[in-house]
Amino acid sequence: MAGLLIAGTSSDAGKSLFVTGLCRVARRRGIDVAPFKAQNMSNNSMVCLDGSEIGRAQYLQAAAAGVVPESILNPVLLKPGTDRRSFVVLRGRPAGTLEAGEYATSRRHLAEAAYAAYEELAARHELVICEGAGSPAEINLRRGDYTNMGLARQFDLPVAVVGDIDRGGVLASLYGTWALVDDADRALLAGYVINKFRGDQAILDPGLDEITRRTGLANYGVLPYLHGVWIDGEDALEVGRWRGDGGQESDADLTVAAVRLPRISNATDVDALAQEPGVRVVVTVDPGEVERADLVVLPGTRSTLGDLDWLRRTGIADAIRRRAEQSRPVLGICGGFQMLARTIEDDVEGDGVASGLGLLPVDVRFHAEKVLGRPSGQWRERFVDGYTIHHGRPAVDPGHEPFLDGVRVGAVWGTMWHGSLENDDFRRAWLREIAAQAGRDWSPTSGAPGFGARRELMIETVADAIETHIDVDALLALGR
Repeated sequence: MAGLLIAGTSSDAGKSLFVTGLCRVARRRGIDVAPFKAQNMSNNSMVCLDGSEIGRAQYLQAAAAGVVPESILNPVLLKPGTDRRSFVVLRGRPAGTLEAGEYATSRRHLAEAAYAAYEELAARHELVICEGAGSPAEINLRRGDYTNMGLARQFDLPVAVVGDIDRGGVLASLYGTWALVDDADRALLAGYVINKFRGDQAILDPGLDEITRRTGLANYGVLPYLHGVWIDGEDALEVGRWRGDGGQESDADLTVAAVRLPRISNATDVDALAQEPGVRVVVTVDPGEVERADLVVLPGTRSTLGDLDWLRRTGIADAIRRRAEQSRPVLGICGGFQMLARTIEDDVEGDGVASGLGLLPVDVRFHAEKVLGRPSGQWRERFVDGYTIHHGRPAVDPGHEPFLDGVRVGAVWGTMWHGSLENDDFRRAWLREIAAQAGRDWSPTSGAPGFGARRELMIETVADAIETHIDVDALLALGR
């Protein structure tokens, strides 16, 4: 079995980004490569063509590697519903819950499923590039670990550690990771990569030389900070880092306020808006900002009733109601759509029955069986596709304008489809209508690349940087 584990000094150190780029580099070199993450803890997920659910990052990594996305790439997905409970997705299907007290002690069956998936994947491919979770230095979790050093020990995988210099303290983080793990784990640590560097590397090099001298870890290189690059995030830390590239802002720009819900889910739905020239996306919990924006997006959530209560307590619910009264655009996606309904009955993820914001003629009832799908259709003669992940099922009153398994009333729009905004023709036509409702003179930029093209360019940009700044031959040789 040929494999390599990319770990991190912390969450959001750049593991997902690095694995994505490294998969593309390996593919360029003719290596039959596949990505793997034994366990994800994320509410950003994707539905594969076979109907299984995996983390968004692994879906993107599959594209970089040129393999079909499927549950084997991310056999365990934990979706936090509260601070103390996560919903378990095992091999792409719902599999109960995991309480906080069980996290370190009651995951043996999940570990067995993850190990079996790795063995199957490694038997199919020449090289498997694994992504760790959090940090291997979380020694309080080591006994039940099967995604960092537990996975590495199980399959004798060499480990490269990624450290994010942009947040500070990277030398201490690298040294601390090496020092905290036990001797058997330390024996598998091969080297490190520095991520997000800005400035004169000559100033950094003496520190790296000392880290290598003290630990024996190889320095595989220093990646610069890459502008205009985003990755389908899985960590909560990633929310709010949408990077638009629409050039200079002007009075004609459309402003989008995406509400940062406490249990936000599939926040990646807003990525395509942030990449559209002339559209500026902000992530906010400020009612004033919600009221001022041209468009407000209520994203999905893993706790519809809990986040609806939060909207009311923060004053954002009132701001959204005032927008509706003034015929100013609001878009709800999945759980965000459900919050706009009259009533919500949820004894699956929530705590009973509650009144929604009452802005759409819809009643929602949650069912135990999760809906996972890849729907497609048309909106005003434009093809649209997306994906669905939900327990709540909306019942829409007849006689209203349908909108992607949802409904539109005036300037309030609701859909159950994630990913619909990634369809270029649909997104731009819909934004034209939103601009008209908002009284803004916005139109698509002629010749601007589509979302899929931008995503592919992003993968290529990361791969180019790895080829330029990382000792790829030495790194790939570890796993072969």
